[in-house]
Amino acid sequence: MSEVHKFLFDGLPVRGMLVRLTDDWTGLLARREGERAHPAPVRALLGEMAAAGVLMQASIKFKGALLLQLHGDGPVRLAVAEVRSDLGFRATASVTGELPPDAGLAAMVNAGGGGRCSITLDPEDKLPGQQPYQGVVPLHGDRREPLGRLSQVLEHYMLQSEQLDTRLVLAADDRVAAGLLIQRLPVDGEGNLGARNEDEIGLNEGYNRIAHLASTLKAEELLGLDADTILRRLFWEESVRRFEPLAGADGPRFSCTCSRQRVIRMLQGLGREEFDGLIAERGLAEVGCEFCGAQYRFDAVDGGEVFTAARDQPPTSRAVQ
Repeated sequence: MSEVHKFLFDGLPVRGMLVRLTDDWTGLLARREGERAHPAPVRALLGEMAAAGVLMQASIKFKGALLLQLHGDGPVRLAVAEVRSDLGFRATASVTGELPPDAGLAAMVNAGGGGRCSITLDPEDKLPGQQPYQGVVPLHGDRREPLGRLSQVLEHYMLQSEQLDTRLVLAADDRVAAGLLIQRLPVDGEGNLGARNEDEIGLNEGYNRIAHLASTLKAEELLGLDADTILRRLFWEESVRRFEPLAGADGPRFSCTCSRQRVIRMLQGLGREEFDGLIAERGLAEVGCEFCGAQYRFDAVDGGEVFTAARDQPPTSRAVQ
């Protein structure tokens, strides 16, 4: 079962989180089997993005959707992982070229040096005129050194946006997508100010020790061992206070927000002329969800319902999924 484990280190300004996406991750991949399947490196990247998105959403408890996106100038033009406040997640990518089986982040997304990472927080209940918050960082460090792993990109993002030290270990294959997050907490009281937090960057001995231990975790251990074993092996000398895991209805799970009504609104945005052109050419207007693979089909009769004013529509629609 997919799960999130939260924990603190007694006496230290350090918190941790471990996520393992199992059945929900394999279920997501199963929706793109055969010709629609992404290449293996892209599947691994999306798994790391999904795990990282769950870790970030679970840490900030944001009421809305967190979107982690990689915008690329390589064969992977866009990779997206979305995690909502109930920890429902989905992920997909747009791939336009061939990839070697061992392609890394740079080859996939940053081939020309123009790749970037964005994190968007889209509130569930927006106020009038309210825009989502978005932060964007390039796929290189402050000295323009290339960042070859997603974990490095996100560590750099957290340092830039929150002035907090963060250590991330991410890994994914076709069975498991997993991640370990270690983060230095802001100091308490009057010290919980930007300047004081910046002064602590890289200098807190407790955080540096825990982060070093976390960095020894290998990908095969993160993917193959259960949470109890991982935490015991890494932090057996530390006093770790663990909380009840988030699993089942409270934990991470694959969930897509596409719907027939959303597709109808999209078709209405295209306009009646464009819709009728699709019907004349193909006999159907067919829209597929890139996240979950659901297919929504509309024929000429459905078009009359799609473009009839809402007050005149019957209570049901012939649009089918």
